[in-house]
Amino acid sequence: MESQIIRPGYLTAHQTAQLLGVSLGGLRLIVHRGQLRRSGGTPRQPWYAVTDVQALDAERRQRKVA
Repeated sequence: MESQIIRPGYLTAHQTAQLLGVSLGGLRLIVHRGQLRRSGGTPRQPWYAVTDVQALDAERRQRKVA
């Protein structure tokens, strides 16, 4: 459901979930826990800032290594 035109520097929920290696339900939990914020879009089709997603991904990878 990627019918919206996404501004540069933002990812859809599907793209974000794929990058983080989680399901859409997992992504919703991450957002609910406050680990990631929506940066635009609509309530049904949120966008996430690439920089925020990359920072979260790096943090999650760091935790796996430790």
